[in-house]
Amino acid sequence: MHIRWCTKKIEGRHRGAPVAWLCRSAWTHVTPVPVKSTGEVPRAQRATGAAARGRIMSLYRNSAWFLKGLTEFTKGAFLSASKNFVEKDLETSMAGRSFMITGANSGIGKAAAMAIAKKGGTVHMVCRNKDKAEEARAEIVKESGNKEIYVHILDLSETKKVWEFVESFKKKYKTLNVLINNAGCMMTKREVNGEGLEKSFASNSLAVFIFIKSLIPLLEKSPDPRVITVSSGGMLVQKLRTGNLQSQRGRYDGTMVYAQNKRQQVVMTEQFAKAHPSIHFSVMHPGWVDTPTIANAMPDFHSSMKERLRTPEQGADTVVWLAVSEAAAKNPSGRFYQDRKMVSAHLPLAWTHSSQLEDQKFMSVMEDLAKGFQPH
Repeated sequence: MHIRWCTKKIEGRHRGAPVAWLCRSAWTHVTPVPVKSTGEVPRAQRATGAAARGRIMSLYRNSAWFLKGLTEFTKGAFLSASKNFVEKDLETSMAGRSFMITGANSGIGKAAAMAIAKKGGTVHMVCRNKDKAEEARAEIVKESGNKEIYVHILDLSETKKVWEFVESFKKKYKTLNVLINNAGCMMTKREVNGEGLEKSFASNSLAVFIFIKSLIPLLEKSPDPRVITVSSGGMLVQKLRTGNLQSQRGRYDGTMVYAQNKRQQVVMTEQFAKAHPSIHFSVMHPGWVDTPTIANAMPDFHSSMKERLRTPEQGADTVVWLAVSEAAAKNPSGRFYQDRKMVSAHLPLAWTHSSQLEDQKFMSVMEDLAKGFQPH
């Protein structure tokens, strides 16, 4: 029971408690599994032991993640890291280059759109809310002086419409140099879209897969093509799973579902990079950023950490660096970034690595799911 309480305190985002104490407390409350005289552990007891170990590992991952976050994901951590940034990396003109940014009307997406517009790039803003998108576009045009900013209205949770949009875009536009998958949603309860798919998975994972898969031909015939996906440090607590993509089994925890989606994005990036070497793929963690998504979906975390959260511009810095700099493109494709540096996509000793077979199975499942909604 004590392990369950500790896990709930962490996963429920009440993360102000002394984390090391929680870990130590959990370990001291593990009940030994009795063994029969034959030396064989009964099935029920084996299951109990496995569940306890699973809770301990979950607690370890969440504890390690939070401690890492306090030192690496905050505003202070960004200011410290930025002392080593090479500013000339961003001193480049993007005139004549085309960028697509999902979720570009607020937060990190809007900050990235603004920065790229100021460099002369053509920006395609893919947004769900028309009024907010037009308002953001007007602000970007006014501040940047760049009128090559286009708004496209799309709800990424509606899978058939995602397919229709990307196929239509390919017919209308002849070039796309950079795709930035930024949009994301974090659900507080399980909901399904019109196609019967869980909305968080549909928006954060399947839509990203379809965007990349469909736009690869357009990207490949454009100069210096790049795909950047905005993931989250939350994925560090998750190992890829392919057996419950729709979150139909067990209690629905929107934060953990979101984290699993973000792990899926990392695997997608790695696999697409292997399959399409002519495109530079990258995935990144923006740090803990003060965005509407965090404020709405994680109000306790937002209020307790507000003074330490990064600005949207700070969160977007690595996105822009990956999208425009020559230095970024010289790095290997398919890697995970934080504050302009390649970093590990796994916490130490957290057992979140998936096998090549698991990764391939995941991509195969995504391929089949995507094809099922593709217009004929």
